[in-house]
Amino acid sequence: MDQFWQWFSYQADQPLIFTQTAFWFFFAVVILGYSVVYPRQGLRNAYLFFISLFFYYKTSGLFVLLLIFSTLTDYQIGWQMVRSRTQLMRKLWLALSIFINLAVLVYFKYAYFFTDAFNALMHTDHEVYNLLAHWSNGAFGTSFRAEKIFLPVGISFFTFQTMSYAIDVYREDVKPVKNVLDFGFYVSFFPQLVAGPIVRASEFIPQLYTPYSVTRQQFGIALFWILNGLMKKMLLADYLAVNFIDRVFANPGSFSGFENLSALFAYSLQVYADFSGYTDIAIGVAALLGFTLPVNFNSPYKANSVADFWKRWHISLSTWLRDYLYIPMGGNRSGSMFSYILVGFICIFLFLMTPNLQTVLLILSLAVGLYLAYRLLPAIRKHVDTNINLMLTMTIGGLWHGASLNMIIWGGMNGLGLIIYKYWNRISPWRTKRPVLVRVVAVLLTLTFITFTRTWFRGESLAKVEIMLSQIAFHFNGSLIPRIIEGYGTVFAFLLGGYIIHWLPQGFKEILRHRFAQSGLIIQGFLTFLVMVLIYQVMSSDLQPFIYFVF
Repeated sequence: MDQFWQWFSYQADQPLIFTQTAFWFFFAVVILGYSVVYPRQGLRNAYLFFISLFFYYKTSGLFVLLLIFSTLTDYQIGWQMVRSRTQLMRKLWLALSIFINLAVLVYFKYAYFFTDAFNALMHTDHEVYNLLAHWSNGAFGTSFRAEKIFLPVGISFFTFQTMSYAIDVYREDVKPVKNVLDFGFYVSFFPQLVAGPIVRASEFIPQLYTPYSVTRQQFGIALFWILNGLMKKMLLADYLAVNFIDRVFANPGSFSGFENLSALFAYSLQVYADFSGYTDIAIGVAALLGFTLPVNFNSPYKANSVADFWKRWHISLSTWLRDYLYIPMGGNRSGSMFSYILVGFICIFLFLMTPNLQTVLLILSLAVGLYLAYRLLPAIRKHVDTNINLMLTMTIGGLWHGASLNMIIWGGMNGLGLIIYKYWNRISPWRTKRPVLVRVVAVLLTLTFITFTRTWFRGESLAKVEIMLSQIAFHFNGSLIPRIIEGYGTVFAFLLGGYIIHWLPQGFKEILRHRFAQSGLIIQGFLTFLVMVLIYQVMSSDLQPFIYFVF
């Protein structure tokens, strides 16, 4: 009996994630209950809302209260905007939504950064103190640790989702949801709750009022996505991470330049297989429940430019930043007051990361140089105006992933890559027509650039990044390549196989997907069993968490 009740309690070492058997038992129970409630839309939505809250509780404990707080806050703000009689009041309610969502995000995600920055700046030794835990302990007699702030899983995803809802209501792109349980279901839908994709209200809320319908073909496609995602994550991403990538990144100086370079390209494949694998499973699970989630990846390593890559990678975040940040700043037309406020914000971040005289002088020199060029050289002014928002959007995207200099460099390099490609595309002799060889080279160059930037994305510190790049540049040791490939034969086989499968024509993959969906239940069952056996044989003893859980 104790074990039965223990299953309903939060256990930090046993979260409900797609790679654990417990999740699929949970999902089987969910489907069983769903088969009873699905004909009645209101009951169906309420059922899935409470199921999603339980799922998040099993994943993040009492942080489920934070999810409920965000849900209730933006639900009320949405209605207050509609009831407001003046545009000023609507703007104030929107500002309140943005402030609350960003405050929650900053408190949980960046508290340690600001504390460390303050200590470095003021030569103090303050420690992070969890005011919410302190308040709860005093008010309710709980025993939370007040000396540590834990990062709630998926906080960046659901705060962006609730914030975009308030913005869409303000813009009158959507009408506010009438029922708080329906809105709660939209915010907390468990397949995509902790790692996306970020779902727009305009895309998902109409589905709340659509009768449940899953055809035999749709069932087969959903099952295919689930199996595809599990294989990406557990066969490819986890195998590469455990057997090669983690070892090299932990101590790059102990490996040759070729091994470091191989680890970088392996990491590019790992982060794609890991993140898109989660999305595939989420799409499949949602489809079985009768809901459609947006596509989040479109074969990103087939991209022939940096611009093309960001149209294919983490599409829900890229389009969110485009629609709610890039375009409001002025897009590619010109900079705005908002743009230059964000420039100041990023400069403050840079100073807080390295609070010394050299940083101040560097920032001032850049500011003065750009100001003089902006005032005295009209041509420079035009280029700054049309590109500043692009650079800012990518830099903010880096900060979304984490408050570190590494992430700012990663975001800034991608912004710079977009700008360089923009100018190159104007003079490129292959702008309108690209021969096959040119397309192949463009794809490989894009992959190489994206992989190079991920040195900072994955690197634990600037020191390790420097060591890794130094090993690649000065200690490549080409003569060791045959021995290294032989020693890591299986790893390189997985690496090569992963890229080859990724580069297969989209049409071939669609045919394969539909052939699976159209096959009989016996064949689907056999293939599912085969995949499970294969995963069991290859997976590591320690399950690897999904990479984007920390964002």
